[in-house]
Amino acid sequence: MSTGPAPYRPEPLPRRDRPADPVAAAAAFRDAMASRRTVRDFSDRDVPEEAIRAAVACAGTAPSGANQQPWFFAAIRDARVKARIRAAAETEERAFYAGAAGDAWLRALEPMGTGSDKPHLERAPWLIVVFAQRHGVDPDGRKSKHYYVSESVGIAAGFLIAALHRAGLDCLTHTPAPMGFLRDICGRPPSEKPVIVIACGYAAPDAQVPRAAGRKKPMADIFAVIGADVAPFRQGR
Repeated sequence: MSTGPAPYRPEPLPRRDRPADPVAAAAAFRDAMASRRTVRDFSDRDVPEEAIRAAVACAGTAPSGANQQPWFFAAIRDARVKARIRAAAETEERAFYAGAAGDAWLRALEPMGTGSDKPHLERAPWLIVVFAQRHGVDPDGRKSKHYYVSESVGIAAGFLIAALHRAGLDCLTHTPAPMGFLRDICGRPPSEKPVIVIACGYAAPDAQVPRAAGRKKPMADIFAVIGADVAPFRQGR
């Protein structure tokens, strides 16, 4: 028998240490994250499972619609499983780069130096596959609706990437399409949709990154403080 949703019961906000200078603290975190780069060249240096667990635990603290936490993280270190993922991903990628992506998309990717070969899927010590749960299952086996699944999983993935970077690790986000093979390889149910593969570990000493990836939009293009006198948007402004 389903117990239904839990009633609202408030509790005091947990105490936490707050920096005396929020501007300096925000700037320090900004500077730390500004050193993040997508890495395709990984070393064979070991990454302890505990580090991956801690990073995923951080991702699990992300906010989500109705606190449904519609995510699952499958971590893979086994070389045989990583080889299967690479083989399946490269099959999809060859079709993508052979024309399925379209000329405009391929031109946009040229500065990134990407291609259909994905050796990082085997070389990286860990692969983390992020799944979005389309729905949950009540204790009585009935489906329960999840809300704002894409938004919630996207926030959690951001938490995960930040946690991995904070741990001194490097990573690469990979989204082969279609991705259904990841559900089969990881043994996940049909209700879960794989949305991203994160290869993570330590960058190789001679790792190279695309110069274009370091160029970010200026603040004027991504930020505005909105006041009461804001003018309506006009196309072409």
